[in-house]
Amino acid sequence: MFNPNTRRKKTYIDLRSDTVTRPTPAMRAKMAEAEVGDDIYKDDPTVNALESTAARLMGKERALFVPSGTMGNQISIKVHTCPGEEIILHRKSHIFVYEAGAAALISGVMTNLVDGENGYMDIDAIKSGIKKGLDMHHAKTSLICMENTHNVCGGTVISLEHMKKIYDIAKENNIAVHLDGARIFHAATYLNTDVKNIAKYADSVMFCLSKGLGAPVGSMICGDKKFIDRAVKVRKILGGALRQAGVLAAAGLYGLETMPDKLHIDHENAATFAQIISDSKHVQLEGEPQTNIVNVSLKNTKTDAETVAKEMKKKGVLINGGKGESHIRFVFHRDVSDRDDVARAAEIFLSALE
Repeated sequence: MFNPNTRRKKTYIDLRSDTVTRPTPAMRAKMAEAEVGDDIYKDDPTVNALESTAARLMGKERALFVPSGTMGNQISIKVHTCPGEEIILHRKSHIFVYEAGAAALISGVMTNLVDGENGYMDIDAIKSGIKKGLDMHHAKTSLICMENTHNVCGGTVISLEHMKKIYDIAKENNIAVHLDGARIFHAATYLNTDVKNIAKYADSVMFCLSKGLGAPVGSMICGDKKFIDRAVKVRKILGGALRQAGVLAAAGLYGLETMPDKLHIDHENAATFAQIISDSKHVQLEGEPQTNIVNVSLKNTKTDAETVAKEMKKKGVLINGGKGESHIRFVFHRDVSDRDDVARAAEIFLSALE
């Protein structure tokens, strides 16, 4: 018989992503005890509670539970745009780099890519890139997408001042703003502010329950009533409508209630790890870690990321590493909270470079 208080024995220190966490016994118990109903009919009280909580936390009217962050972003793009229009986003944004061209396939929109250091989109490039749709040769700009924290740029945090500048430009030009806030609670921890102070600079916000918050699955999109009403239909079209989803929503609720005030531990562990490895002649930090992600480049060595990953796995640490690549990302999370594990992972990484 399944015992919700039993956890699988920890085998590896897993630094591949903060999506690898397993539900704690307490979270499993919440899932097992969850009151459920048919969410298509809005009869699931646990999903309803999760959506209400998410909307309140983000300072928005409504929220919608969706299976994944990618689906949440793509639903939002679809709601804000019409086919043949254009969206502006950072060249290294998750939406562009890691969502399989979904914006083109699902929404039929063009992407206008903007550069900028550490995930900060260049303000002048945004201004010059906006097209009002008055010229028949140009696609109309209908959406600007921000990301905070910025995944590819190493979990960097975009300042509230910069977000406000972009939001103000968008509003001056009657353009919607969507925030990919997959790790928005990490951003709020770094900025020492409430998440709604970040979310207020976007018309819609997506955040992940499975990144940092420790839930096994799910994300939330938040916005006004009109936005969510349209998002419900797009979710259905994409196959994301769920039935007795309360067992999953319960995990998300528990994560929201218990995890945000613990995220500083992940930041501290990332900083400790970076400090230990920074003196190696084979390692170049790609910026000082601000949150729970450490990005590095290998140097002065013939080995590559794939080889390093294989060697580290033999000694009990999991990372992602591609053949011929010099870039490696380490992500810290709830299941790597022991400082001894952080130090051990750093030592194993350095030994794999020799």
